[in-house]
Amino acid sequence: MKFGVFDHMDFSGVDLHEHLENRLKIAELYDRLRFHGYHVAEHHGTPLGFAPSPNVYLAALAQRTSRLKFGPMVYLLPLYHPLRLAEEICMLDHLSRGRFMLGTGRGISPLELGFFGVEAEDSQAIYAESYECLMRAFKDKSLSFAGDYFEFVDVPITARPYTQPHPELWYGILNPETTVWAAENNVNVVTIALAEGTKVIVERYKKEWQKLGKAEADLPLIGVSRHIVVAETDNEARDLARRAYKCWLASFSRLWHDNNLPVPLVGSIYPEEWDDLQAIGNGFAGSPESVKEYVAEQAALSGFNYFTAWFAFGDLTLSEVSKSVELFDDQVISELGS
Repeated sequence: MKFGVFDHMDFSGVDLHEHLENRLKIAELYDRLRFHGYHVAEHHGTPLGFAPSPNVYLAALAQRTSRLKFGPMVYLLPLYHPLRLAEEICMLDHLSRGRFMLGTGRGISPLELGFFGVEAEDSQAIYAESYECLMRAFKDKSLSFAGDYFEFVDVPITARPYTQPHPELWYGILNPETTVWAAENNVNVVTIALAEGTKVIVERYKKEWQKLGKAEADLPLIGVSRHIVVAETDNEARDLARRAYKCWLASFSRLWHDNNLPVPLVGSIYPEEWDDLQAIGNGFAGSPESVKEYVAEQAALSGFNYFTAWFAFGDLTLSEVSKSVELFDDQVISELGS
């Protein structure tokens, strides 16, 4: 099993310049330890995400790390011009010497899409066209495309990705049916589904992979994402998690509350209190030994081969997160990692 990190870049209670610097310092720590990849979310107009331009942030991260893979989870493709995005992806892939991971999606928040004049009902069609343009730009000498939203006629392509034929592909997944496309295109996936839902996704992905006659050794990463806090004792870790989760949930809910709309996923996979979150298995706070047992149990229940932890969330401080990360690496990855 490999281990990675997911980061919303959500509000942490400090000024933005300090917030960004703290996250880069933590990324340096991931780089020094045994983490495989770092995935950053893209959000707009909400304290849930202070990396609204992932490429700007990731360009800095590329220069502060030397081994860690990284990328967006995910680019909201309906908000991008595909030609410019293709060029910037190539830059990031070269700046990092092939460490870039390309995560794409259409976006799940109609409010955020609406800030940019994109109607939610159009987002899937725009996503599909944009994705096709990206794939063509990575392999062709010129880009020609005619769709409902984008049109290009023999646009010269001067940059190729460092990774050929393109950077490794990533997608956030909740619907098991999406595994058909993911398996066909060798796409790595991460889900926030609970254990039983994750098991269905993992089993379906493996089934689709086998149907295509692909070797089991080449199976992409199929991962889960969970809030994790590690401290010397269970009580200390849970006290930190209870405090930070309230702050994170407030950021998660803010945009929806401001618009008098029900908050997606709250009350189901994201309860109001940390103890309830931990009770349903959607996160864990504890001593290194307790966290190791939790991760091993989740893996046994669901069969995933990639575990991404949300270490930095809410108002956890730089020192609190750093300690959590170090303990996780020393006593969890060291025993469960591959």
